[in-house]
Amino acid sequence: MEKRLMRQQLLGALFVLVTGTALHFVYGWSGGHPVAGALSAVNESVWEHMKLVFVPLFFLTLGEVFFLGRQWPNFLVSRAISTLVGTALVPVLYYTYTGIVGTHTLWADILVFILAVLAAFVLEGLLLRRGRMEAGWSQAAGLLVLWALAFLFVLWTYRPPQLPLFQDPQTLTYGLSALR
Repeated sequence: MEKRLMRQQLLGALFVLVTGTALHFVYGWSGGHPVAGALSAVNESVWEHMKLVFVPLFFLTLGEVFFLGRQWPNFLVSRAISTLVGTALVPVLYYTYTGIVGTHTLWADILVFILAVLAAFVLEGLLLRRGRMEAGWSQAAGLLVLWALAFLFVLWTYRPPQLPLFQDPQTLTYGLSALR
């Protein structure tokens, strides 16, 4: 069971890394289609880069819940926690390194994305192996957290708060207005 979990975690991480990378460009490739904006980065804000971690994890969860949910009774809550941590690591790592260095670089931004994804899967593997939080209410809470995040990512793409996290540093605009 350990080897199978390790394989699933590696494949999941690879899926999120590849899909998240592609989602960086999908909005532009779509010609700025608003529906594409709900799932992909619409500008260069930190918030939109958090979406590159969250969206593939969310869709992976929808597919895996039917397979891993039976093997791992704590799957949904483990995925919710690891998704929160992986997604939150994007601004934490980004603002930490840019605060120290004074600017951002493409290679460091890519490394932030990779580290956030890997951390999410390492944490999830640890949580799954611990085997706690198996109660039905905790699984329901995990599912609720994931859907709430999905709702916020879509909402704040179209109506972002006027906060630095949501501001495109190149255009100084927010959300979809950055590319209009």
